[in-house]
Amino acid sequence: MNAAVSRRRLLQMGAAGIVASHTPVNAAAPPTSLSTVAAANGFVFGSAAAEVIDSDPAYRELYVSQTKLITTDVALKMGRIAALPGPKQFEAGDKLLAFCNSHGIAMRGHCLIWNEWVPAWIKVMSAAERRAYFDAYIEEVVARYSGKLQSWDVVNEPFWPGHKAPGGFRLGPWYDAFGGTDYIRRAFERAAKVDGKTKLVLNEAQTERDDEVGLAVRRGLLQLVSDLKNAGVKLDVVGLQGHLQPQYPHDPARFNDFLHELAALGVDIYITEFDVCDDVFPQDIKARDEAVAKTARQFLQTTLSHPAVKALITWELADKYTFYKGVALQKNPTTTRLPRPLPYDEQFQRKPMWYAIAESFEGARRPATSGQVR
Repeated sequence: MNAAVSRRRLLQMGAAGIVASHTPVNAAAPPTSLSTVAAANGFVFGSAAAEVIDSDPAYRELYVSQTKLITTDVALKMGRIAALPGPKQFEAGDKLLAFCNSHGIAMRGHCLIWNEWVPAWIKVMSAAERRAYFDAYIEEVVARYSGKLQSWDVVNEPFWPGHKAPGGFRLGPWYDAFGGTDYIRRAFERAAKVDGKTKLVLNEAQTERDDEVGLAVRRGLLQLVSDLKNAGVKLDVVGLQGHLQPQYPHDPARFNDFLHELAALGVDIYITEFDVCDDVFPQDIKARDEAVAKTARQFLQTTLSHPAVKALITWELADKYTFYKGVALQKNPTTTRLPRPLPYDEQFQRKPMWYAIAESFEGARRPATSGQVR
């Protein structure tokens, strides 16, 4: 479906009360909703949410109106749950789950095991102590949320070719404790033993890049997924993060082949952390927003065409709270060029990227879902 047809279809949906044209979200009219457009075309739309939704009512309402799936941003990372020795801190995760439940939104847990964001007090343990803690941590955390989550990112970003480890794997405290990559299989097996209902996800970055790094991650990921499935491990979904970085090459046809190979291994695919880095785009906001939308559309047109791709999840909803903003301000606290990588701007108004996402859902239409990822 071309862009013109898609835009006409969106306007038709607006006339029907499903999607309105460029009308700010307000209480006087039914809010336009990416989750509604997604569900009407056989997908689920969601976003990561940080604790700022507790203090920003307008942003919180954006999640209520726009999403049917929320990923915990930092609330369920080890660095938050177990920042210090002693009782684990589940308050943030519990509060976000209660919010999701009260609004009929499914929640994804992110992430159980990652070789980054590991508290310093765990890193200084002996290898044997770390192995024991690894098992106990997974069992306690998964048990607390057993049957309450839509999915868990069990292992996050197991690859980073820059570490020069065999197979391109990421080094870190868990890799070291288990003498290599056995921690990955073990994490999935321990999680499945505690909770056999929740979908278990292997989440990875960089796969959209058609350079040495991206292609190495693709090769490694395909082999890892094949090995885990052949070993009988419960692996339901592969998450491809989708932090698009236009400074690196992207070949849609080559990426299309990769998606086919991945789906053939018997897993669903979620795009789990979608946004567009706008560093290389013009200073002018209108031109930059159009470039971000074009980049998003080009990626999604290929990606959403695959039956195995079930969900699109952005990393936050609005530019005001993107992690890129913190990065930019850390580099230059006085900068006036703030990142604009998401479908809503700092004032929570829709941008061209919103329409690029909606049109991409329309262009990849398949039988409608209930708005929930099963």
